[in-house]
Amino acid sequence: MTGPETVGADEVKLWRRSERQRLLALRTGVPAAERLRWGEAIAATLWDVLGVRAPLTLGIYWPFRAEFDPRPLLDRLIAAGSAVALPAVIDKKGPLEYRAWRPGEPLVDGVWNIPVPERRDIVIPDAVLAPLVGFDRVCYRLGYGGGYFDRTLAALRPRPFAIGVGFELSRLATIHPQPFDVPMDVIVTEAGLRRRGAG
Repeated sequence: MTGPETVGADEVKLWRRSERQRLLALRTGVPAAERLRWGEAIAATLWDVLGVRAPLTLGIYWPFRAEFDPRPLLDRLIAAGSAVALPAVIDKKGPLEYRAWRPGEPLVDGVWNIPVPERRDIVIPDAVLAPLVGFDRVCYRLGYGGGYFDRTLAALRPRPFAIGVGFELSRLATIHPQPFDVPMDVIVTEAGLRRRGAG
């Protein structure tokens, strides 16, 4: 694709669809042991970011398709006084709903068979982890194309601190941001932390 001034919305949509497929194939092709090593580095950086903010309510996600798994962080966060919430899709055209959850509490299958808390105890998180399919140098996130996180961040008040989480192999020069795209405050990969505006 050419520079952002010459890229139309339809062209961006097609490009994103192709990039998602390419990046997901890259990610799922990485051996599990390698992803686990990357995940340990990500978890250490996340603790540096979140530990100083504790206690807080953190919106996490249930991993699928070889995403970073945030669940090993939960015991440490809960021990520090934090609470955890998982997102649920209520309306496929609306924002996500975050439901309070603790490990061991009942889950039910949600959209794409991703587990969501059975109990509907709705909370507004102080910070959210958003899984990345791709990301760029100014902290825009390429997701799965449903727009859930963008709509959620645009709707929640106060707006949670948004942490994009993924692997370095997902880095792009740009995602060609559109008016509806909401940037992350920071991006965390196995290579470390990137802050919005740091370039």
